Amino acid sequence: MKQSTLAKWLKFVLIGVGLCGIVGYAWVIPSFGQMLVQDNPEYAGCYYPWLIFLWVTAIPCYIALVLGWRIASNIGEDRSFSMDNARLLKWIAYLAVGDAGFFFVMNVLYLVLNMSHPGVTLISLIVVFAGIAVSVAAAALSHLVQKAARLQEQSDLTI
Repeated sequence: MKQSTLAKWLKFVLIGVGLCGIVGYAWVIPSFGQMLVQDNPEYAGCYYPWLIFLWVTAIPCYIALVLGWRIASNIGEDRSFSMDNARLLKWIAYLAVGDAGFFFVMNVLYLVLNMSHPGVTLISLIVVFAGIAVSVAAAALSHLVQKAARLQEQSDLTI
């Protein structure tokens, strides 16, 4: 597969993920929250704090999608193994671990404030684990891309 074709597919996937996120954050989560409040009116005071909290968790995800777009553009320009891509992947790792940490802390805080159920907090650990897994994968890719970029620079200088 050519670099330009790979870049186009990566951008297509990033657009798809972004659209799925918009549907989830703008329609699914608010609808589910409204359903929950209708069935359990005692949770009405928790609706907006939870909704705002979940919307805030989307911010690092969309920043990571923008960084992924820049990586895909670099791949399309035949700069797959560059220090720029390594740096962008490192930022994605930081965003993922930061978002996972924020998600965990807020879930525990809402549990302490009696705005959550212990089961919700336990299930949220799956999301935290997924965020940490993304962070580790992005950090590992960053390291490998950085090593490959150094090797490529050395190779370019060799006659």
